Amino acid sequence: MNEIAPRSGIRERIGLRPIINVSGTMTALGASIVVPEAVAATTAILPEFVEINDLHRHASRAIARLTGAEAGFVTASCSAGVSLTVAAAMTGADLARIEQLPNPAGMRHRVPIMLGHMVGYGAPVEQAIRLAGATVVPFGQATDVRPYQLRAALDDATAAAMFVVSHHCVGYGQLPLAEFAAICHERNVPVIVDAASEYDLRGFLAAGADLVCYSAHKFMGGPTAGIVAGRKDLVRATFLQNMGIGRGMKVGKESILGTIAALEAWERRDHAGVRRTEQAALDHWRARFGALPGVHVALEPDPTHNPLDRLKLSVDPSTARITAWELADRLASGAPPVIVRDHEVEHGYFFLDPCNLHPGEAAVVADRIVAELDAARSGPGSNREPASARRERRFSRLLSWPD
Repeated sequence: MNEIAPRSGIRERIGLRPIINVSGTMTALGASIVVPEAVAATTAILPEFVEINDLHRHASRAIARLTGAEAGFVTASCSAGVSLTVAAAMTGADLARIEQLPNPAGMRHRVPIMLGHMVGYGAPVEQAIRLAGATVVPFGQATDVRPYQLRAALDDATAAAMFVVSHHCVGYGQLPLAEFAAICHERNVPVIVDAASEYDLRGFLAAGADLVCYSAHKFMGGPTAGIVAGRKDLVRATFLQNMGIGRGMKVGKESILGTIAALEAWERRDHAGVRRTEQAALDHWRARFGALPGVHVALEPDPTHNPLDRLKLSVDPSTARITAWELADRLASGAPPVIVRDHEVEHGYFFLDPCNLHPGEAAVVADRIVAELDAARSGPGSNREPASARRERRFSRLLSWPD
């Protein structure tokens, strides 16, 4: 068995499992590995007092430079950014209206969103819209959206329109952002893009978005925070929500400065070198799994066009003697625990994402998968529990928290 170089041991000291993450930048797994620059910045600012609004001004300049926006703002998370940007579109810089929310009386409050974009990311995206007091206006069919349907959803009570970029969204039949934005701008309706887990810091604004919300703590490798970038008047109105519903979503000095450091590190990062490291892990996995009985492997590009591939591992239970979801569970429960990307596992496959690996972990992942498949073939066979039973068991465990 390949060994992993020891790290801090913090997880073991507090009784947490030392998991290996091949699922991706998932909030439930701690999002991502924070880059050293952000760790250093966070550590440096924690003992110091700062004038928070001046620190926010500093962050705005950094976000604007990196994204091409007029201004930027750091908030608690991308989800918080969605709520606050919707609120900003409803209130503008009117402090009385900001204090009035979530009561939308007298304000534009309708927010159209394509039905195929009404996804869950741990919570429903439409709930983040409703938190501002807005009314969600679904339009189109889940797999077929036409321009006339968007035009019909826009009226004098429309505050903003929401566009979601996510692997959870329906991948076909949707309006592209540039067309979506152009139609909204015919009615002077601002467009908000939820781009939580996206690499592209400039393309959404260039395509017509007025505000874009990102996670600082996913591909950026920053602390837990959200980044809002876009039109200065709308970003200012987003910032002013800290005097209203945004107070409970405020971000601390450490996350503001850590986000700036992560953005600046992103600018300097050797992205080609990162891709080479990820490709080496993918090549290693293909070589290890390619000839295994009952297993088929293939590379799949990221569905939202982030510049990365993942390994799709399909399992034929009649030959492998184990289902894909049982294999995922055995990997997660073994030593060391390996957490795969299993959103679609009921279809007989899961993915291995190389973007969050520490040195040596790719080989350990391969060893674990080979060992579990060998054990399944030589054992009595799985009980072929349906994927629905697994899903229900995991949901029941969630509902029993903190037990």
